[in-house]
Amino acid sequence: MASTSTIPLASSQATSASAPPSITTIPTSPELEQTLALLSSHRSVLGYLLLSRGQPVSIIRHSGVVFEGDHGKKYATAVGKIIESVQGALEEVSGEVIEGDEIRFMRIRTKRHEIMISPDKRYLLAVLHDPTT
Repeated sequence: MASTSTIPLASSQATSASAPPSITTIPTSPELEQTLALLSSHRSVLGYLLLSRGQPVSIIRHSGVVFEGDHGKKYATAVGKIIESVQGALEEVSGEVIEGDEIRFMRIRTKRHEIMISPDKRYLLAVLHDPTT
């Protein structure tokens, strides 16, 4: 049996300053831990977001100052909307929902950055990197 570590998940659904965020423990595999460590060490990677699936998307873990605070929350919301929108458009084009025919990987490149999004059944992994380095 593979060992797992856990990541506390802070819910972003707290509506007032006095209401504490709810904490949920999400088990992660050693493979995920290794992947996150490798991503963090790559010189062109500005940061990553590990997000929960569902609405609203919440940040499970992040790396890089670009994803600190409100900026990270904006990226998380945008990534969730991108995946939801593209998946919906693909289903609309095909005219049906085909089980197992979900987005596996997305790459969006701008002049300054590239964001790679890898959805999973439990997580969304978004990596921001500088393609010029």
